[in-house]
Amino acid sequence: MISREPTIERLATAQQLLLTPFGLDESHLSKALAEITAHKVDDADLYFQYTRSEGWSLEEGIVKTGSFSIDQGVGVRAVSGEKTAFAYSDDISEASLLDAARTVRSISSAGRTGRVKTPARKIASSRSLYNGVDPISTLNSTAKVKLLERVEKLARSRDPRVAQVMAGLASEYDVVLVARADGTLAADVRPLVRLSVTVIAEQNGRREVGSGGGGGRFGLAYFTDEQMAEYVDQAVKAALTNLDARPAPAGEMTVVLGSGWPGILLHEAIGHGLEGDFNRKGSSAFSGRIGQRVAAKGVTVLDDGTIANRRGSLNVDDEGNASQRNVLIEDGILKGYIQDSLNARLMKVKPTGNGRRESYAHVPMPRMTNTYMLGGDKDPKEIVASIKKGLYATNFGGGQVDITSGKFVFSASEAFWVENGKIQYPVKGATIVGNGPDALTRVTMIGNDMALDSGVGTCGKEGQSVPVGVGQPTLRIDGLTVGGTA
Repeated sequence: MISREPTIERLATAQQLLLTPFGLDESHLSKALAEITAHKVDDADLYFQYTRSEGWSLEEGIVKTGSFSIDQGVGVRAVSGEKTAFAYSDDISEASLLDAARTVRSISSAGRTGRVKTPARKIASSRSLYNGVDPISTLNSTAKVKLLERVEKLARSRDPRVAQVMAGLASEYDVVLVARADGTLAADVRPLVRLSVTVIAEQNGRREVGSGGGGGRFGLAYFTDEQMAEYVDQAVKAALTNLDARPAPAGEMTVVLGSGWPGILLHEAIGHGLEGDFNRKGSSAFSGRIGQRVAAKGVTVLDDGTIANRRGSLNVDDEGNASQRNVLIEDGILKGYIQDSLNARLMKVKPTGNGRRESYAHVPMPRMTNTYMLGGDKDPKEIVASIKKGLYATNFGGGQVDITSGKFVFSASEAFWVENGKIQYPVKGATIVGNGPDALTRVTMIGNDMALDSGVGTCGKEGQSVPVGVGQPTLRIDGLTVGGTA
């Protein structure tokens, strides 16, 4: 549900942290925005941010690093046509705010004549998808260290071949305040935690790696013994599986992707191509194709920032717009792109709640939140059994995409060779090469096991990183190219 009530509470928190200590109030924000709009600009905003973050890492049974940082500042932006002027400062004061405002307004040389009316204050509508808890304070330092020691002990107890365990715990408390030229005020209080475990297994001189982990927008109490055991089992299983892996065959073949984290391929190969900036400029393989078939029947892809407690979810985006559930592709037909305010205005559509930035020192741009494909009606076992000769990839490492051509390359970190419907042996060194728009048309079976990832994703674009989520059901894609080592 979208309402203004939660925003009012978050505004109070944001004002206590970001305005009051510096002798600022809403009148100072209005004054700074009036300085910008004294020149003819299409849009302007102020983005205040306070971030407290902490990280712990354990290796060889001891805590190797512990870090704690506080960062705060303000970003000031003016937009005229396609042009953006941006200034930021870690000094939150009236003087630096007005300096930044005068700097960015120079994007438009045309001053306005007469008086500029100050817009009435508007509280932005937003969602309540997570509690505004400070996760750093949900456990004391001793308990955090013990948690990591427990993860290591669990991993070593699983198998004598486990030679090394690395574990990390990260927590973040992020408070943002957005003031826009139209009088809109928005705020968000965003907790974020992540637990990761990496295992190295050794056998007959061969060493292989496996990893696991997860998190989301909540406190550290989420990491129960059961949850930690799940992450550890995932990491140990992957490392032990890879000890028996053989070189991957190469060539064009049927590929079945597992559910959950393999949705990272969907995120890279399709998701980035559906971001508004690439499509406005005509540089995406999906440009100008709304209403056209871009995928096989049954393929429905969403970008959804409204899922409770998820890593990629937001109550409001970094421009003060409420997050949304956006249908991008429906039953194979392209329905829309994800938009920030600037690209939405230039494309004459509404923003979709996808204006995101890494911090107050960065400009917003259209970015994904949680991107996933809806499930179908096939049993995953039936999908694997349908492979005559091909690859079953259950986990992925890194990948990249060329937005213009749609070509992608992915490395499978856990995969199996399948013949006549039976899993034969694990393989390593498999890379999956394809073209995003083309690959979507080659989907022939969609599983009924749609799952989201465990909460580990970070997306990079133009030097900015933001937390995201991915997901998909088990998928059969015909005629993908596999680069192997066999």
